[in-house]
Amino acid sequence: MTATQAPEAPVETAEDAVFSVRNLWKVFGPKADRIPGSEYAALPPAELREATGCTAAVRDVSFDVRKGEVFVVMGLSGSGKSTLVRCLTRLIEPTSGTLAIDGEDVLAMDRARLRELRRHRTAMVFQHFGLLPHRTVLDNVAYGLEIQGLSKAERRSRAAELVEKVGLAGLEDRRPSQLSGGQQQRVGLARALAVDPSVLLFDEPFSALDPLIRREMQDEVVRLHREEGRTMVFITHDLSEALRLGTRIALMRDGGIVQLGTPEEIVGSPADDYVTEFVRDVPREQVLTVATAMRPALAGESERGPAVRPDATVSEAIEAVSRSGDPAARVMDGGRLVGVVDHACLLDVVAGTSAADGPAAPDGPREVTV
Repeated sequence: MTATQAPEAPVETAEDAVFSVRNLWKVFGPKADRIPGSEYAALPPAELREATGCTAAVRDVSFDVRKGEVFVVMGLSGSGKSTLVRCLTRLIEPTSGTLAIDGEDVLAMDRARLRELRRHRTAMVFQHFGLLPHRTVLDNVAYGLEIQGLSKAERRSRAAELVEKVGLAGLEDRRPSQLSGGQQQRVGLARALAVDPSVLLFDEPFSALDPLIRREMQDEVVRLHREEGRTMVFITHDLSEALRLGTRIALMRDGGIVQLGTPEEIVGSPADDYVTEFVRDVPREQVLTVATAMRPALAGESERGPAVRPDATVSEAIEAVSRSGDPAARVMDGGRLVGVVDHACLLDVVAGTSAADGPAAPDGPREVTV
């Protein structure tokens, strides 16, 4: 089993942060404004509700979404992930904190500026498709362009391009009721892409789909990111989906982020017992890279054994060693020997007895079978 890496996302700079979120809170209840920064802020959810009648759906969350990455927010039901993504465009108003897109204060935007943000700079793909039942596939895809005021010819031409891009060519004149669930979600994805947003926001878009169709749609996200490098924020409760798609993952619990890191960091170096239990059944060799498992080369090891890249998964290295019959594989970075992985190194990763403290894997969605 292999991992297919997308092109690397750009190296982060301050200017590359598309969304910058600092100390964000969303509290529901009669005393919501009094909770952040108060003595109640640290109370567990049940105690907070009992003491104040309030629920903190998002608790003191801070992160940046880098340009060109797939930023996955995952957690179990009720962890606050969907509330968080709706706060990014103020579909839900945050209680406190700061929120910026491309350096612009989202919380200071007036109605006109918010409308521009939602129509032009971001687009959301929902779990339940949200298609207009009386419109054809083509006209559903063109809907956002119609709202933007483009002429009928312009929007239908753009919509036709996107219908083909998401694999629905030939279905332009069908209505949603004539499509499968996967096809309907492709229409939703094409509609979001049609407005050419800076950021695509996905709110558990594939959770209602059958497993095979769900994987098909994940393939589509991987392909689109590889081709376009568009910034994406993806909400999911499914760990395998998060590991497969995410450049970085923010794992949420009770409204807060318990760990934020690459898939390799989440699986290889869990931050606490909760994360450890969350990733317990993940095949580590399919997520961790050779860079985390290699050791220095010994005398005579530079000339023999198959070559693998530092960013190859351990499962790829296992396959290479098995096929070659050699006791170890050379880890080559641009023609330079940087280390060796032998049977002991590889077994340590599979068994979970080695620390994943090597260099992180390159950014971008990856194909991982979990």
